[in-house]
Amino acid sequence: MPSAPELLPYQRIREDLFRPLSRVSGRYLLATLIAFIVGAGGLAAWGLQLRRGMGVTGLQRPVFWGIYIVDFVFWIGISHAGTLISAILRLTGAAWRKPVTRAAEAITVFALMIGGMFPIIHLGRAWLFYWLLPYPNSRLLWPNFRSPLLWDLTAIVTYVTGSIIYLYLPLIPDLAQLAEHNTPWRKRLYRTLSLGWTGSDREWHALERAMKLMACIILAVAVSVHTVVAWDFAMALAPMWHSTIFGPYFVTGAIFSGIAALVLAMVIIRKVLGLEAYLTRHHFDRLAKLLLLMSLLWFYFTIAENLTVWYGNEPKEMAVFGARTRAHYAPYFWIMMFLNFVVPFVLLGIRRLRTITGATVASVSVLVGMWLERFVIVVPTLANPRLPAASSFYTPTWVEAAITAATFAAMAMLYMIFAKLFPIIAVWEFKPHPQEEE
Repeated sequence: MPSAPELLPYQRIREDLFRPLSRVSGRYLLATLIAFIVGAGGLAAWGLQLRRGMGVTGLQRPVFWGIYIVDFVFWIGISHAGTLISAILRLTGAAWRKPVTRAAEAITVFALMIGGMFPIIHLGRAWLFYWLLPYPNSRLLWPNFRSPLLWDLTAIVTYVTGSIIYLYLPLIPDLAQLAEHNTPWRKRLYRTLSLGWTGSDREWHALERAMKLMACIILAVAVSVHTVVAWDFAMALAPMWHSTIFGPYFVTGAIFSGIAALVLAMVIIRKVLGLEAYLTRHHFDRLAKLLLLMSLLWFYFTIAENLTVWYGNEPKEMAVFGARTRAHYAPYFWIMMFLNFVVPFVLLGIRRLRTITGATVASVSVLVGMWLERFVIVVPTLANPRLPAASSFYTPTWVEAAITAATFAAMAMLYMIFAKLFPIIAVWEFKPHPQEEE
């Protein structure tokens, strides 16, 4: 059965989806200003860290990874929204994905840009980041190819490049339409980006082939990227990290948080841009079911990870397990379990509660819970090291909190700017026969 947008005339669809690009409301300017101020505060905090060193953070022996690595894993996980919704659904030919794909692809690109900054922030001396690159040098010094930092750099650069291409290709037909009637500077921008698109049969066939090829490539890259992030932990001999389950566990968690981020973004877009006719309850119901499925998978992997540790009863592992479940970090662990499993299971598992509001509440719950999950993975293990060392509690400082808040503000600001420059829903996908001239 066709969804509501497919019942509307194409001319009406084009007007509705292009209209938000020409209006700038006071609320939009206020939201952008607030995001800019929070982001500027984070940049100022980072500047202080660069000037005074890592001592302004809460990192100390033996906890040398903290919120920065938590944020890194969290944002890389959020980036999987575009991979799952756009690439998989495009390859399977799911028609309901049409209003959803571009919003998901934009999340992927911006989340990767933000997450990719954290290894540099965590370096301390950020101006020396180029040491990670295998560039020719007179002393014949090369990066340590066994270092997870180099793995992360290679994986993220590859993923960002592929995601930008995958976002850009479906934009080309819409950019060509926008270049026909617009303000002078926008005409130049859209005409340049549309690459001389004319809408011929040959161009449409080439575009379809390119999008399907990129969908296959981006799926493989996305899974490998978050497996590399899991290897950052699993390759160490630290308690509760040295686990072969970490690869699929991290990929599952990434898709889980990515769907939650997409649902939240769609709710905001739907309300602010007045796209209720295009982002319908039907779309939220499908995404809510996917979110429920990923919640069950995440619960299985979490139980599997902790059950094997409890059954093995190895002292060093049990020290971390106890810190997570009974001691200092127990509140974070049990809140995480409640937010990631109980809330989605109740709100999305009961059909009467699986509404747009229920999906929104569940998505916010999952995003908070998945951030806590990254924290629970990183900090308790480092606070209870395998080698003889004094245990320690990690308490982040305002500098780390400011930089973390700035990343969320940056995500909001980038997304708002994108939604004002480009249609957040692909217009050409609603055209019955895109190969034909209007």
